[in-house]
Amino acid sequence: MKKQIATTNAPGAIGPYSQAISIGDLLFISGQIPVNPADGSIPEGIEAQTAQSIANIKAILAEAGLSIDNVVKTTVFLADMSLFGPMNEVYAQNFTAPFPARSAVAVKELPKQVLVEIETIASK
Repeated sequence: MKKQIATTNAPGAIGPYSQAISIGDLLFISGQIPVNPADGSIPEGIEAQTAQSIANIKAILAEAGLSIDNVVKTTVFLADMSLFGPMNEVYAQNFTAPFPARSAVAVKELPKQVLVEIETIASK
């Protein structure tokens, strides 16, 4: 049976979707853009935006009783592939070996014209 996971420590869903869904031993976290849940601000620059997106992911994981170490797969959406290097530096500071499987793609546009969005799958 699927269970909705939601926290005010990450941006709320602004459409017909959930922040995260838990089913069995898996947690599926919707793509997190770099919105500060406290005030709705978006930091400037790919490094700060990556850090905020990961902070939002960590908040949702915590609500589900998990941590960043439970992440098994991420998908990183970038506004431009030239941002991959700086994003990857911040990403590497937040994950430890064995690193999650990951895809990284450039897309035409992201919500609110942010530079990065990260979706996540975690295992209990």
